[in-house]
Amino acid sequence: MSTLESAQNPPAAGLAGIDLGALTVDAVQAGFRSGAFTAESLARACLAQIDTYNAHYNAIIFLNPLAIDDARAIDARREAGEALGPLAGVPVVVKDPMDMVGFPTTAGWSLLHSKTGGVDLFPATDSPVVARMRAAGAVILGKTNVPVLSHTGTHADDSWAGPTLNVAIDGRVPGGSSAGTAAAVAANMVVLGLAEETGGSIQNPASAQDLVGIKPTIGLVPNAGVMPLSGNRDVVGPIARNVRDAALCLDVLAGYSAEDPKTLAGVGKKPVGGYTSLLSTDALRGVRLGLYGPGWRDQPLSPEASELYARAADELRSLGAVLVEDPFAGTDFASLRQPTAPLPNFDARGMESVPYDLHRYLQRLGPDAALKTFDEFARATAAQGAFEPGGVLHFMHSLPQFVACLRDPSAPPDLSDFIALKARYLQIVDEVFARERLDGLVFPQMREELPQVRTGTIQETTVGELNIAGLPAVTMPAGYYRSGAPFGLLFLGRQWSEPQLLAQAYAYEVGTRHRRSPSLKAQAARS
Repeated sequence: MSTLESAQNPPAAGLAGIDLGALTVDAVQAGFRSGAFTAESLARACLAQIDTYNAHYNAIIFLNPLAIDDARAIDARREAGEALGPLAGVPVVVKDPMDMVGFPTTAGWSLLHSKTGGVDLFPATDSPVVARMRAAGAVILGKTNVPVLSHTGTHADDSWAGPTLNVAIDGRVPGGSSAGTAAAVAANMVVLGLAEETGGSIQNPASAQDLVGIKPTIGLVPNAGVMPLSGNRDVVGPIARNVRDAALCLDVLAGYSAEDPKTLAGVGKKPVGGYTSLLSTDALRGVRLGLYGPGWRDQPLSPEASELYARAADELRSLGAVLVEDPFAGTDFASLRQPTAPLPNFDARGMESVPYDLHRYLQRLGPDAALKTFDEFARATAAQGAFEPGGVLHFMHSLPQFVACLRDPSAPPDLSDFIALKARYLQIVDEVFARERLDGLVFPQMREELPQVRTGTIQETTVGELNIAGLPAVTMPAGYYRSGAPFGLLFLGRQWSEPQLLAQAYAYEVGTRHRRSPSLKAQAARS
């Protein structure tokens, strides 16, 4: 049976003559101005799309019963002549671990959901990112599926709600942990979705499902009120079907929050004209971009990935970019990477603080929360202890400074190893960019095509390095393997370089138009 929960107003039929998959943020606002549709009728059309396709893809796990009321309120404000921003009336979804009043934050775990035998964690207040989307007038239709505690960047197979499927290609992993957000956007259930990354969880699902994702600089967007894996690596960002929409969403998300002191570092880093201000079809002309090579990571691309990357490089040159081969050659950058045993490919450093981060997260839930401390959390989930042998986060014991944090989750943890590593990564990046006069890097997001479901993990090119250093990146469609699996590029750069990276990605997007709409499948709910 369907895992989708929460009552809703009956969805209306889809908007006649309107292709939901072709709707951009700008097209939505144009439709409102012309009277082609209202926020309410658009929300109902998206709910009808969810009703048709979510039983197959299992992207959305909770529907917002107040979504139609929220849409009507936007229509009333518009009718009254109120000036509204670009996201007003735009249908969106948020990732399950982001606190949203009225919904339990389950993190995909049956032990954190009462209807599957666990305990409900209801937040007293919205997370800052959800509050900002509400304040911008976005119509939040629901919350999306994730794997248990967002522990993997490949799938959501172990969620209490069941697996999410890849919309772009049948039988391949959907990417994780923001699998549901990507699937909801790819299946045209919404225009935008909020995702979050600790280790690939924005870039992997965006690339896997042929979408645009922004992984911001650490400190640009607050992650308070988001169930953490690492207060030092977690970052919220948008997933969209095009670069401009993602940039408009980042305008709303970015900025200081007193709940998240590290966002003080981002003050003055937002562009005056917003994240769309540098978007131009000529934005690649004369730009120097570094290419993937063993100096960054000594893991080669598959033969077909190499072919697709070479074609993308030719496209970038035709659009005016100057490409620099393996700019990290001769540095010790690649040697800094150390996969965390027993994981073969994932460097978890920076996640040592998760007991402390969870403790602080639980305290934020409010005085009526079912669990208020890490110790209470550990007791409530002891049946499937996340940090115990066989638990999804047991690998954390391989990090030397994790054990002390687990012993006393209320004490600020020692993260000196992580801080030293982060500093070295940033130092090398700055040195290489200065020496090679780089404006950015452009890598294939994955080293090989997506694995079949339940057969392997996504083989990315930047997870760990990007997340530990806290650098920004924009993931975007760049073609297809012969199998039909999406091939994606990653534009990445120095801290706070989101405006330039978005401009580069936009010029490539407009100059190549690689993305094609997927063929959607509807079927009876899985049993």
